[in-house]
Amino acid sequence: LPEARGAPLVLLYLLGLRVLAQVSHRQLLSRPPAAAGPRDFSAARARAYLDNITAIGPRTVGSPENEVLAVNYLLEQIRGIERESTDAHKISVDVQRPTGSFSIDFLGGFTSYYANITNVVVKLEPRSGAEHAVLSNCHFDSVPNTPGASDDAVSCAVMLEILNTLSKSSESLQHAVIFLFNGAEENILQASHGFITQHEWAKSIRAFINLEAAGVGGKELVFQTGPENPWLVQAYVVAAKHPFASVVAQEIFQSGIIPADTDFRIYRDFGNVPGIDLAFIENGYIYHTEYDTSDRILTDSIQRAGDNILAVLKYLATSEKLAKSFEYRHGNVVFFDILGLFVLAYPARVGTIMNYITAALAFFYLSKKVLQPKPRAVHNLKKLFTAFSLTLTSWVCTLVAVLMVAVFVSIIGRALSWYTHFYVSVSLYGTAAAAKLILVHMLAKKFFYKNMNEQYLGDVFFDASLMIWSIALAVMTQMGLCSAFICTLWVAFPLLTKLMIHKEFSQKGATIKFIVMYMLGMFVPYLYMLYLSWTVFEMFTPVMGRSGSEIPPDMVLAGFIVIFTMILSSYFINFIYLVKSTKTTLVTLTTVFVVTLFLVCSGIFFPYSSDAANPKPKRVFLQHTSRRFHDIDGNVVKSDSGIWINGFDYNGISHITPHIPEINDTIRTPCEEQAPFCGLPWILPVHFMFRLVKNWYLPAPEILPRSPVQFKLLSKELMHRNSVRLSFEVSGPSHMSLYVRPRAGSALSRWSLGDGMPVASLGGDYFVFYSRGLQAAPWHFWVELTAPEKHSDGIVSLAIAAHYFFGEDQKSPQLFALLERFPNWTFSSGWSCTYDLFIF
Repeated sequence: LPEARGAPLVLLYLLGLRVLAQVSHRQLLSRPPAAAGPRDFSAARARAYLDNITAIGPRTVGSPENEVLAVNYLLEQIRGIERESTDAHKISVDVQRPTGSFSIDFLGGFTSYYANITNVVVKLEPRSGAEHAVLSNCHFDSVPNTPGASDDAVSCAVMLEILNTLSKSSESLQHAVIFLFNGAEENILQASHGFITQHEWAKSIRAFINLEAAGVGGKELVFQTGPENPWLVQAYVVAAKHPFASVVAQEIFQSGIIPADTDFRIYRDFGNVPGIDLAFIENGYIYHTEYDTSDRILTDSIQRAGDNILAVLKYLATSEKLAKSFEYRHGNVVFFDILGLFVLAYPARVGTIMNYITAALAFFYLSKKVLQPKPRAVHNLKKLFTAFSLTLTSWVCTLVAVLMVAVFVSIIGRALSWYTHFYVSVSLYGTAAAAKLILVHMLAKKFFYKNMNEQYLGDVFFDASLMIWSIALAVMTQMGLCSAFICTLWVAFPLLTKLMIHKEFSQKGATIKFIVMYMLGMFVPYLYMLYLSWTVFEMFTPVMGRSGSEIPPDMVLAGFIVIFTMILSSYFINFIYLVKSTKTTLVTLTTVFVVTLFLVCSGIFFPYSSDAANPKPKRVFLQHTSRRFHDIDGNVVKSDSGIWINGFDYNGISHITPHIPEINDTIRTPCEEQAPFCGLPWILPVHFMFRLVKNWYLPAPEILPRSPVQFKLLSKELMHRNSVRLSFEVSGPSHMSLYVRPRAGSALSRWSLGDGMPVASLGGDYFVFYSRGLQAAPWHFWVELTAPEKHSDGIVSLAIAAHYFFGEDQKSPQLFALLERFPNWTFSSGWSCTYDLFIF
């Protein structure tokens, strides 16, 4: 087969599938929403709710915007909906202000304490009442300095409109629907914990739907379900009008690769309630930034989400299974959507049987091939395992080579060159991967398989790929991974294709007819893999801009590209042995790679963008900090003030220094070794994501907050031999961080937080995240330590950081002036804080 005919056909085939996959992602959003009737979800009304919520401004927990203005707006809309509801329903409203504490293993493990935060809870039920309920959850708070349109005001707007639509229906529901508008999710899931553990209505909840965001608009992805309770997935499959769901996303998210979590965890772990987790995933570049505004969320996205969630809630609220959910709780489910058209779902146990049968058929086919004819069985087996080993070797060589390129790009300071221009990553790492694969097999063909029959080699390498996928299928199924269905596609369809065109495989000189039949047989697995890869890259690429300075993002993305290249090439490797030459293809790929690498090294691809229509900003966080370090007698032995600067990606400040020269590598942050968490005022325990060599501390005047933190030791009690209880009182702003490190010879045994058992963060120190709403009483807590009899240098170091996220203390004049100087391709978020270290 001439290369001039084979290579273009393969390329056109993959490009065509790529276009189909992209179109399938866009198709549903391109449909204009139908005019809403009185019983239909209205995106126009939901958008009005969204615009009004975001018009309030940033809604940080504890701020008047969050605790008063947003709450009052929600209550006003709910009362209006209640007045217009039909007689078939009863609406009850409650404003909850819970106080509580819990520990969580998110971000390496820490403990959370909240006081007087806000939940707005609405129950829609039949006039006669209901014993069971389904919960719909959103959160109206936002991270500081952002309008939070997608995260999560749009979900609250959708829920308001769903409440409005259901309340006007003359059809009575069988079960209650509880709408929780929670006011403290961004404080690491506090409000949902307060509701599910303390509210009287929580006991009636049998299932929930959680509405979240990891991006701005687009299609909402079902990325978590359960635990177990396969009937919930079936409910989504039956009811959702525009399904978009993947068990692959569920297993990726629950693996912890993505540094994020949702209220799903709280309802699952503390409420023992099963549910469905949905999130907008498109355009994560502006998630948690000032660009997350309502005008960037398409009305079609709102309509689509509303149609889906309304349909699923109505289905659950009229389902017999909701009342008897305990009878259907066992078993996992494999689920995935087919190009956004419908969802295929089946029990995991059925999937296990299907997977093993598919793998067994493949192994039977391979064994039959090896054993025929019997005199050549050993020879055939040797050739198969040689091709198997060579294929794996080519993959390992490709991975190593491409990762070396990624390391080189990172070392020379050109990381994230593809952040704004994704095609650069394909041109750089994709071409390198493809070229390396072809090179390894071309050399093998020339030197190892010299003068061997080309058709025979093509056949053997096809079987080798089939063997690899069959082994992967068996292993993943044995591990209990539902994502093994992907391997089933890559075994079943190629095997079927091979059986259908086995005569063409053995004919001398492969023809265009053979290529067309071969590609048609591979259509389903290749199309689905390209569709899935689009979802994966859409989720992961923006995450690389906020994943910290520890992990080189180019290595992560290059690794993903290599994996997808290996997958997509697995059944085209045999074509390398079928074509007469691959020199032209190899030279073309190498040329594209070299040119792209040269352009990347020259810095022509700037990582960030200030494009008003599609910004992709660099995230920078600045804290104007005043620190005081006290000795055991309470004397201040050291103090300083400065603006602590964190770049949230691997590039640090290399792109910022030309614009603000005083922010340079001469002001790197020092670590105070004797203090927990290096003596730095972390708002969350994310220290493991950042290297201190990529933190900066710019000297600045001392800040004097109008409402400074008050930290008091109330009592010291000897509990029993060598055990001491220290009781404290703290008052201060709405957000504070407590850091605890037992001194040498001491150990923290108990405290009044969480379940009473201290949970250490990565590194061994203890972290407590505190937040409060309005009018909260001073925070009281105690810690109990075992200590040696002689402890003249103290038994515990304890530090408190106070964070001022809003109000008159938020930004000092110096911080405000510095923020103004940052280039427009950055999202620079700043606040003031104080840090005090004590020894007791």
